[in-house]
Amino acid sequence: MAGDSKGEFRGIVYRNNADLKAWLEKRPREQALEPDLPIIDPHHHLWDTPHRGHYFLPELLDDISGGHNIVSTVFLECQAMYRAGGPPEMAPVGEVEFVVGQAALSASGQYGTCRVAEGIVGHADLTIGARVREVLEAQITAAGGRYRGIRYGIAYDPHPSVGQYASRHVPPGTSADKTWREGFAQLAKLGLSFESWQYHPQLPEAIALARAFPDTTFILNHVGGVLGVGPYSGKRQEILSEWKKNIIELAKCPNVNCKLGGVGMVSFGFDFHERALPPTSEELAEAWRMYIEPCIEAFGVDRCMFESNFPPDKQSGGYTELWNAFKRITAGASAAEKRALYSGTAARVYRLQAP
Repeated sequence: MAGDSKGEFRGIVYRNNADLKAWLEKRPREQALEPDLPIIDPHHHLWDTPHRGHYFLPELLDDISGGHNIVSTVFLECQAMYRAGGPPEMAPVGEVEFVVGQAALSASGQYGTCRVAEGIVGHADLTIGARVREVLEAQITAAGGRYRGIRYGIAYDPHPSVGQYASRHVPPGTSADKTWREGFAQLAKLGLSFESWQYHPQLPEAIALARAFPDTTFILNHVGGVLGVGPYSGKRQEILSEWKKNIIELAKCPNVNCKLGGVGMVSFGFDFHERALPPTSEELAEAWRMYIEPCIEAFGVDRCMFESNFPPDKQSGGYTELWNAFKRITAGASAAEKRALYSGTAARVYRLQAP
């Protein structure tokens, strides 16, 4: 997905939520495995655009109602509801204001016990340098205690067939820019974290950035953004080897944590979204295990957290099946390890109420 600074969506068009719901209903929803295991979902979106469809609190709650014990969630920026007027750099504050409204509905208790958007991760334009502090402070105020950090996606690839999957169009080498780093330096000063979202060929950039800012908490999104489309199609094993080396190197940075998920995005190159019937959790686990297990091995359970990345990962299957797949992958883990992977790490990193 791609958009401009005002949050206008453009780029590849995915199936919207209504079409996905109809597709998922072609197969009965699975029974949730380990239904009592507390889960903090540390990565989902809320939006309403002509291309992506409508996905607000009711739609999210419908997805999470399949039997898993989702106790709270973290919202991740997605260029939703930016302010239409005012200074351009302040436009992303509108997204925070929007999500706070959705979180307030959830906090009323009228829609269930899950604390939706207990944490909020927004976006701020780091290219304006140190002046971005004013934007960050405005978002902290608007969030009313929920603000945790920002995501500034630097996903770039020179191939046009890949660029259409990026959340923003950014020039190569963005994270090394002096002014951009002056903006980045404001995060630690305000106690804010950084969500690192890039494609797998850019993992060395993430390593360099994490080393340059050891006092900033990093969260690697979507197991490092492995590509399996365009020129990367059909090269999964070749890519896997280099990706593992970079994951191991990145894990040497103690300030970096890893999100286990995002593998359901079309950009990973699996064909689940093209099937007449949605996949089972067994099929998802078999496909995703190759990315999940090396990350847990490299980072350890105390720096890994499972994520739904809904609704983007909905392109490949249902919410209940996604968490079942994760639980199949971790079937041999201890109770303490599962507690870390499914809620403990997220609670620590995002300063949330632990189950």
